[in-house]
Amino acid sequence: MAKIAFILLCHKDPKAIIDQATRLTAAGDYISIHFDARSSRSDYDMIRAALSDNASVTFAKTREKCGWGEWSLVAGTLHAVEAAVEAFPRATHFYMVSGDCMAIKSAEYAHDFLDAEDVDYIESFDFFDSDWIKTGIKEERLIYRHFFNERTQKRRFYASMKVQKFLGLQRDVPRDIQIQIGSQWWCLRRRTIEWILDFTRRRRDVMRFFSTTWIPDETFFQTLVRHIVPDDQIVTRTLTFLMFTDYGMPVTFYNDHYDLLLSQDYIFARKISPDAHELKRRLGALYAADGVDFKISNEGRSLFAFLTGRGRIGQRFGERFWESETTLGRDRELLIVVTKKWHIGKRLLQRLRETTNIPAIDYLFDEEGTPLPDLGGIQATLEKRTRHRRALMRMLFDYYQTDRLAIALDPAALELMKDFYADRSKTRLLEIETEFSDDWILGHALRVGLAGERTPQEAIDRLIPTIRQDFYYESDRIRDESFDEMYIMREQASAEENAEALAKFLSIPEERALEIARTDGFFGD
Repeated sequence: MAKIAFILLCHKDPKAIIDQATRLTAAGDYISIHFDARSSRSDYDMIRAALSDNASVTFAKTREKCGWGEWSLVAGTLHAVEAAVEAFPRATHFYMVSGDCMAIKSAEYAHDFLDAEDVDYIESFDFFDSDWIKTGIKEERLIYRHFFNERTQKRRFYASMKVQKFLGLQRDVPRDIQIQIGSQWWCLRRRTIEWILDFTRRRRDVMRFFSTTWIPDETFFQTLVRHIVPDDQIVTRTLTFLMFTDYGMPVTFYNDHYDLLLSQDYIFARKISPDAHELKRRLGALYAADGVDFKISNEGRSLFAFLTGRGRIGQRFGERFWESETTLGRDRELLIVVTKKWHIGKRLLQRLRETTNIPAIDYLFDEEGTPLPDLGGIQATLEKRTRHRRALMRMLFDYYQTDRLAIALDPAALELMKDFYADRSKTRLLEIETEFSDDWILGHALRVGLAGERTPQEAIDRLIPTIRQDFYYESDRIRDESFDEMYIMREQASAEENAEALAKFLSIPEERALEIARTDGFFGD
């Protein structure tokens, strides 16, 4: 059976560290602690005294003064790993955690999970080809030597890099090493750890290289594991659940996140709020429990994005001058069909293609796979389509050799609607108002990842009214804009009433509009 040696890097809150070590070792596992040398000596002495009788606890023989982004974090990790390898010969796995981490599964579950596959769990993406780094310097992390901390010595950090660049002091990456990048929260098998320690003794050139790279805790273990372990024995993921806000800050979990955390497909989570005493108590008891049936739904990230996004509606960036100056054409007419039930919007556009000569394109700004002609690559991705929306629409008008074009949009795409209405072309909008049953909303939540097949019923009962209210809110925002020539078809209206709105929207005779409105199963799910 798997036995885990936890590698704990910490620098504060000695009581929480003592509790964490006691809790994890009580289930039969081990822990090796590196306590930052910058932190209080009295705090360190308190931790050592409290855990001195626990044979499942060891400490790094050397304490590093750690700084964010510095080699000292990797050095401290290696010291703790060396101590664990020596002290715990029965440990099968080595799991990196911090003082802000807590288990969100039982020890029984964790051991069974690790026993199921003989693999290492570590994020490792190609440093240069992946988009893992979202902001800040990238290649410069490696090709220049970094002796100063960007957070505490910003002027020296960038001055040093500028001088090296001016003098042409770029360095090469070790030729037989392909740099990888990923989360520092890994779980590695014993033989992998032993191979890494042997590598560090043999390859002093690689150690010198990483010792002056920037943020090496995101590249060192990630690179070495990929270098020494076969690909089919690496699972490129972390077993620690963490999320970031759109400002790049870690999401902190509180007392009311207990059910959400348990439903994620992870063994640990960070960061747990130091004030979430009830959450810590419940998670602590959970790790020692037996026979717990975890219902994994794994919707945490998508649910967080949905709930936080509801409060951030609006244009985040101003439009570029070339976008504002691009027009669809003064004599052209854009017909926009808006409905949350995409199958109904597509059903209407299909009827337009069958009964009129108006080209109609389904949700081209919402679905990557919408069939589109080759327009030189501008149509390749949703991001490109949205960024160059007016240029794209002008090219579609030209491609179909028409002055009238119909498209479908999701009600959430209000900014697109406003942008098209601001154009010199003529724009009309038809909203299809539908009913939303609980079953349909649940299906929608499953499709977009807001819920999973094993999401608890009580969580679903809370989620469905929130989603329904969000649909109504999107519709209200559209109405509040008071767009010219906006028409509404309603599921509860008669075919004759809907035909009247459709005829005005399409500028077609009411007889033809009535034929479309009477389509069998038009509003059916």
